[in-house]
Amino acid sequence: MSESAFPALAPDVQWSVQVRDADDDLVLASYGADVVLPTASIGKLVLLVEAAHRLAAGTLDPAELLVRTDEDAVADSGLWHVLQTDRLPVVDACALIGAVSDNLATNVLLRRLGLDAVTATATRIDMARSRLLDRVRDDRGPEHAPALSVGCAEDLARFCARLHRREILSPAVSETVSGWLSLNTDLSMVGGSFGLDPLAHADPDRGLVLWNKTGTTETVRGDVGVVSGPRRTLAYAVLASWEPAYDPRDGVLDDMREVGRWLRGLVTAQ
Repeated sequence: MSESAFPALAPDVQWSVQVRDADDDLVLASYGADVVLPTASIGKLVLLVEAAHRLAAGTLDPAELLVRTDEDAVADSGLWHVLQTDRLPVVDACALIGAVSDNLATNVLLRRLGLDAVTATATRIDMARSRLLDRVRDDRGPEHAPALSVGCAEDLARFCARLHRREILSPAVSETVSGWLSLNTDLSMVGGSFGLDPLAHADPDRGLVLWNKTGTTETVRGDVGVVSGPRRTLAYAVLASWEPAYDPRDGVLDDMREVGRWLRGLVTAQ
């Protein structure tokens, strides 16, 4: 790490971490940043980029109704699977993915856009190592991709910094994606140290602004995003993965929140 005060990280966990100044792109801290790990729902970032790109290009109607099918059905994160409506406008599906990492909305949107197109966009924005591999599945067998997504902190922190600078495809695309991400309600990891309202933090609060995307499975915790304060704006990616034989989640979450406290000190210190 280039910053001596950066927190220690739990042993026996694979970490991929990077922190960048989001304005000048200077790397402030890096640990295993090139290590590619499973990233769970963080891979949905590129899906949102592809949707925003088509909306900006006029090839996707924001009001187009996406229809859920039995094939799209999946449990866990999200709200659409407990709602009565079978149809949602494209922009509402994207908002649900940004706000609650909605798995059903992800599958329906991915079916509409196509995995090949999303993969091509990942390469186009220098995220070939950090991309969506598959739809969300309740059961992942040997015939499926080994994980929903994979990624490394270097790609993801750089992506977040570029999104902040409105450099991901176009200013319009970047602004749309960061707007969806500002709705995220999961502040259980790095974002938990900023003291923000998890249900409403799109506007400045306590001098801080945050947008982020998280990913979780039984063996993964990941949090990537941008936090702005009165002193500076930082882009971060903190990824953790471990073997299923044991459960270090409490220690991992403690470490991630300690990283958040470190970030908070940097963006608010005078």
